[in-house]
Amino acid sequence: MIQITETISLPLQDLEFQQIRASGPGGQHVNKVATAVQLRFDIHGSSLPDYCKNRLQQLNDHRITESGIVIIKAQQYRSLEQNKSDAIQRLRLMIQRALKKTKKRIATRPTRTSQKKRLERKQHKGRRKSLRQKITSYE
Repeated sequence: MIQITETISLPLQDLEFQQIRASGPGGQHVNKVATAVQLRFDIHGSSLPDYCKNRLQQLNDHRITESGIVIIKAQQYRSLEQNKSDAIQRLRLMIQRALKKTKKRIATRPTRTSQKKRLERKQHKGRRKSLRQKITSYE
């Protein structure tokens, strides 16, 4: 069981692991050992609550396919077990991020003093820039 929050947990049967070869540098070892892990998680076929599935599907994340499958590739470590736990941790953080409610922004107007200061700064900058102009002689 993977504990997402205090009330939500995910059974390991919902996750599908596939061993793959890691890309990148690593010498001869990397070419013969499949230590990287690809985690596949079907959002709609999982045992998560419906509201959690909807929030997860609406996440703007490149790791979520249109059909609702999360694909996480973990290849940071040299051992298979560490990469598996890294992939599980990343999935856990993704689900927690989807469940976090964003605060609604309350529109506020700038104060009269701040508007006045802004206009004074603009005038000051304009005067400074006008002093940089070339001086033309009138003859």
